[in-house]
Amino acid sequence: MQQILDKVEQLKKEIEETQVVNAEQLEKFRIRFLGTKGLVKELMGEMKNVSKEMKKDFGAKLNEFKVFAEDRYEVFKGVGKPSEVKEENFDYTLPAYPSETGSRHPIQLVMQKMISIFERIGFSVAEGPEIEDDWHNFNALNLPENHPARDMQDTFYISKNPDWLLRTHTSSVQVRVMKEGKLPIRQIFPGRVYRNETVSARAHCFFHQVEGLYIDENVSFADLKQTLYHFVKEMFGPDVKVRFRPSFFPFTEPSAEMDVSCFICDSKGCNVCKHTGWVEILGCGMVHPNVLTNCGIDAEKYSGFAWGMGVERTTMMQYGIKDIRILSENDVRFLDQFKNIH
Repeated sequence: MQQILDKVEQLKKEIEETQVVNAEQLEKFRIRFLGTKGLVKELMGEMKNVSKEMKKDFGAKLNEFKVFAEDRYEVFKGVGKPSEVKEENFDYTLPAYPSETGSRHPIQLVMQKMISIFERIGFSVAEGPEIEDDWHNFNALNLPENHPARDMQDTFYISKNPDWLLRTHTSSVQVRVMKEGKLPIRQIFPGRVYRNETVSARAHCFFHQVEGLYIDENVSFADLKQTLYHFVKEMFGPDVKVRFRPSFFPFTEPSAEMDVSCFICDSKGCNVCKHTGWVEILGCGMVHPNVLTNCGIDAEKYSGFAWGMGVERTTMMQYGIKDIRILSENDVRFLDQFKNIH
C-alpha cells in the first residue's frame, strides 16, 4: 500500500509541474490522468488489493488525488480561479464589447403618445382583465343575444365555459368603471383585444385599442367632436383632414366613424386606405341610455360620449407600414428602426 501512496505523491508533483498552453496538451493531460484508461482509474483499481482495515484511509487518499487532478484540468480549461488561469498577451486596456440596447415597440410608442395627449386634457388611465364574462363584454353594452358580434367568427369563447371569452374591445373596462358609480367619469382604456378574424395585411386576430369615456351632466356631441379634433391635430399634425360619417353601434346613439386623410399616399389612394384617400381611425358616439341604465347611472341626469380606436392602424399610418402582420413578427431588423424614437 505504501508503494501506491508514494506513487500518488509522485503523480501529484508531476501534475503541479505540468504546463498546458494549447488544446493538444490539454487533451493529453485528460487522457493520461482522467481518461477511461488513465492513472486515476488505474489507482482506483488497486482498492481490491487493500485490506479492510486500510480501505478507508486508502480510499480517502485516492479520492483526494482524483479531485486534485480534476481541479487542475478545469484550471487548464480556463474555468478555474482567475489567478490560476494562464493568460498570454491579453490587453486589459481594450474597450469592452458594446452592449446591444433594446427599443420600445412601435405599438407602444404610438399608444403612449395617444395616452399622453388625452392625459393633458384631463383624462386618466384605467385597465381591466383580458378574459371577460359575457355581461361585461356584451349585455351591459346593449348587445342583444342575436347580435352578429356574438357569432363565433368574431369572438374567442372559452370552450369549458362559454360565458367567458377573450374580450373583443376594452369597452368592458368602461362598464366596470361605470358600475363603480364615481361620477363624473373622464378616462381612457388602453389594452389588447381579440377577434376571431382571418389574418391579412389589414387585420389580425389580436390588436390594441385605446377607448375613451366622458360622462357628466350636459355632455353633448359637440364636446365629443372637439375632443377628437384636438386629438387628431396633436397626433397627426395641424394639416390633417378629418371627416365624420354616420354609423351604428349598439352602445352609442347617435354614432359616427371618424376618418383622417391618408398621408401614406398623400390621399392619392393605396392599399391601406383602400384607394379612397381616407382611413377610418375610430368609432364614436353618445353613450346609449340603455348602457347608462345597465350600469346604474341615471340616464335622465347624465349623458356622455365614448370612442374606440385601433392602435395598429394609427401605427401603420404614423410610420408608413403597409402590412399589420410585421408588427407582431418580432423581426429585429424591423424593430431596430425605432431605437432612437422616444
